[in-house]
Amino acid sequence: MRVHTGEKPFSCPTCKKSFARKCSFDSHARLHTGEKPYSCSLCEKTFAQISTLSYHRKTHTGEKPFKKPYSCSVCNKTFTEKSNLNKHMRTHTGEKPFSCTVCEKTFAQKGHLDSHLKTHTGEKPYSCSICNKTFTVKSNLNVHMRLHTGERASYSCTACHKTFTQKASLMRHERTHTGDKPFSCSICEKSFPCKFDLHSHIRIHTGEKPYSCPVCEKSFTRKGGLRSHVRRHTGVKPYSCSICNKTFTDKSNLNTHLRKHSGQKPFSCPVCKETFSQRGSLMRHERTHTGEKPFSCSFCEKSFAYKCDLHSHIQIHAGEKPYSCSVCEKTFTRKGNLNYHMKNTHDCTTCKKTFSQSGKKPSDEACS
Repeated sequence: MRVHTGEKPFSCPTCKKSFARKCSFDSHARLHTGEKPYSCSLCEKTFAQISTLSYHRKTHTGEKPFKKPYSCSVCNKTFTEKSNLNKHMRTHTGEKPFSCTVCEKTFAQKGHLDSHLKTHTGEKPYSCSICNKTFTVKSNLNVHMRLHTGERASYSCTACHKTFTQKASLMRHERTHTGDKPFSCSICEKSFPCKFDLHSHIRIHTGEKPYSCPVCEKSFTRKGGLRSHVRRHTGVKPYSCSICNKTFTDKSNLNTHLRKHSGQKPFSCPVCKETFSQRGSLMRHERTHTGEKPFSCSFCEKSFAYKCDLHSHIQIHAGEKPYSCSVCEKTFTRKGNLNYHMKNTHDCTTCKKTFSQSGKKPSDEACS
């Protein structure tokens, strides 16, 4: 009868939301308490709702999953529940309805807000049973545990057969093959394959650099950039090439280096199909098609496609010429100009012949 009368006698004391059935109220209450009474007998993963457990079991049995009747009108991705579709839509609209009461940072999902709040409180409730390292988010603990258990990657890319321990990592990787960029900047409309890349890009517009070096106070837009920078102070190079034993301060540089041995170029331009060994090289290349110049001079508002060009330009305003010729002590704003000067002005180190800037210096073989 409550379907017809609209009566909802079961009210949540926390958020005041009301329900027509007690079972619906009980399920909702677990969102606040975090209680997950339903456990998978195969992997011991727990769930707040028995329907979610039933769906999860199909990942073990290989049984055909439930239909996904809710479809995104933007990208056609489908979902089993309307609530999941609503969450997904925020990736297109940019809506972030959940706000931190401490720093006013906003989030698209309540779970992300809850995790963020722990950065203010310092709370790390998830502890490794082997080494006692603690984490703010359970998913980070799960990833960490694989270091101890040696669990093998279970998600494989159908295009290049690269394997991943997390499904989300596989999905991000697959976009390097498909060229899918579902995350768009609301300021310049540039799109990105990963949400993290979008957040880092937005800081180019805002100028925000939240990660600061404790040694020299240099600030960075990305936490990874800070970690790599700190190793320049410490001299630590924990990543080693298994082929030539060259060491690196961060893993991304090692991965890039390994492609020199393998010749792999996994990043492809969707416009001209040119391939690159580094994602950063692809992103810089794409600006030749889009004409984007995201780096602006604060003195004259001239903009540049590349950060290094902006830095060189600023030296014109400052009158700074940090590159000095070791022969004649002439100074230059750019290292490239110094190199050109050295090659075309001073004597050849082998035969002592002198060349002007308009002339060409012969190869070492020509001097022998």
